[in-house]
Amino acid sequence: MSVISDILTHIETAYRTGQPVSFIRNKYTISEEEAYNVQHAFIQNRVQQGDAVAGYKISMTSADTQAIAGTHEPAYGTILTSQVLQGGSEYDLSRLFSPLIEPELMFFIHEDISRNADEQEIIEKTSVAPGIEIPDARYIDWFPNFSLIDLLSDNTATGRIVVGNTVPSPGLEILGAIELDLQFNGKTTHTGRSDAVLGNPVYAVKWLVQKLAEHNQSLRKDMVVSSGTFIPPFKAEAGKYLASYKDIGSVGITLV
Repeated sequence: MSVISDILTHIETAYRTGQPVSFIRNKYTISEEEAYNVQHAFIQNRVQQGDAVAGYKISMTSADTQAIAGTHEPAYGTILTSQVLQGGSEYDLSRLFSPLIEPELMFFIHEDISRNADEQEIIEKTSVAPGIEIPDARYIDWFPNFSLIDLLSDNTATGRIVVGNTVPSPGLEILGAIELDLQFNGKTTHTGRSDAVLGNPVYAVKWLVQKLAEHNQSLRKDMVVSSGTFIPPFKAEAGKYLASYKDIGSVGITLV
């Protein structure tokens, strides 16, 4: 077996048993590109089993999280349709490993985006929704102890995304200054602003477009993009989360 298939088997073991596994880096030394190949093989297996690609998530959109992984740019993971939750729903935490909470804007693609798209094309071809990402990795004690190859190999810790109702994408300036209020069980616990996401979430989506092009992939009609967290991630607990974004709307999820 190749190293790629060995690592894929290691990750799949966690899914099959429901038990976290050791970090990839403990046994393997692979490149970023090889780690993305593990991710792509994992997604291909899931699609063959009946799931489908819903879109992508952008991770490590702040200098702090990039420093954890020793990298100079974000990373992407692939969202499957089985990982998308509707706002207002309830979800059982026991179905996840060690999830976090990240309030993020969701971009819904309503027309294929070209592989050299600028910010204006992205805005014109998308609508935006309030969202919450619930990152989750299959490793023992994974956050914040992961390396880049650990993260990429495990589909960049893609757990679930929670999506609300869409609104037309506002202009670039507005998208860079959206204020967040995050409540837990009715009390505000965090606030933030969209410029924490690479200066503007549209810049994060543009990075994704360029990175996908390197892998001969693109953003297509009806996909969703989880564009990056407004605040540092924190551990998910049972209770009700409500993320409210000025000019965009609110979305909630109850974790049990």
